[in-house]
Amino acid sequence: MPDRIKFVVTDYIEPDLDWEVEQMQQRGVDFEYHQLKSAPVEELAAQTKDADIVLVNMAPINRDLISRWEKVKLVIRHGIGYDNVDVDALTEAGIMFGYQPDYCVEEVAEHAIALLFASARKLFPGRKCLEQSSATGQWDFSEVMPLYRLAGKTIGLIGCGRVGSRVYQKLQSFGFNWLICDPYLSERRREALGIELTDHETVFRGSDFITCHTPLNDETRHLVNATTLAMMKPTAYLINSSRGPIVDHEALAAALRTKQIAGAAIDVYDVEPPPTTYPLFPLENALLSPHLAWASEEANQAIRKNIVEDVDRFVRGEGPRCWVNKPA
Repeated sequence: MPDRIKFVVTDYIEPDLDWEVEQMQQRGVDFEYHQLKSAPVEELAAQTKDADIVLVNMAPINRDLISRWEKVKLVIRHGIGYDNVDVDALTEAGIMFGYQPDYCVEEVAEHAIALLFASARKLFPGRKCLEQSSATGQWDFSEVMPLYRLAGKTIGLIGCGRVGSRVYQKLQSFGFNWLICDPYLSERRREALGIELTDHETVFRGSDFITCHTPLNDETRHLVNATTLAMMKPTAYLINSSRGPIVDHEALAAALRTKQIAGAAIDVYDVEPPPTTYPLFPLENALLSPHLAWASEEANQAIRKNIVEDVDRFVRGEGPRCWVNKPA
């Protein structure tokens, strides 16, 4: 282990990193931070090549950048998903990679549930109904009807890991039926949750609400597409608070425009923030939130403390808490 460890942040979403500066000073760690989310690889390499630890939020950690590094031994992703990180290239270079999958589990589960209930009870169209009825002096509920009782409806879970399982657990008292697909859920975990698993097609065809809680990879990219949307009931809703590219947003827009499905509630996007031409913006049956499912003061404190713990573990010669490419 070097006498002085250098820790470099490529990009961050906090208002400031004053707390991190103080923590690293106490530990005798050289600390630098930048906002290089969209910087060219040459600039990223110049700022990180001599680091021991690199913390990344959304900057691309690709093979080209990794090949330019001189001494990096640990990369930490500030967040749950890590589709902006080439894990195979890190592994080939002998660089440890860790992430933070547990800091906002409660928040994302709560946000998915909020989107589900807001969609089911048509809360945002309800505001428009209220204003129009106020202007005319007579109630007119035509734009929000029909509404359906939630008890007895079927929720489809695509992914039943940390977040998906919390959605399941939190909604146990509401009288829902469940269709759950997660081909990677261990038998031990399945038994602990007391659930039965099924396939994707059954979830898409049988659910009244589908909520996605899966990582983004080659297998899940555009998992929700024209074909799977066509399987859904015309009264069904799609909720996505996981990763944007899991959904083919053009196909979703088409399904919403033609009322192939009743609605969608989306918190994550292909490009973030989405451009003004994003196809769901004009659609009244699309409920959109600004990628805030992760957000709370408690989650923000948790992830910052977890990352400092990963630095402490590195100083002790240990791997990160949640070590993605740990040797078998």
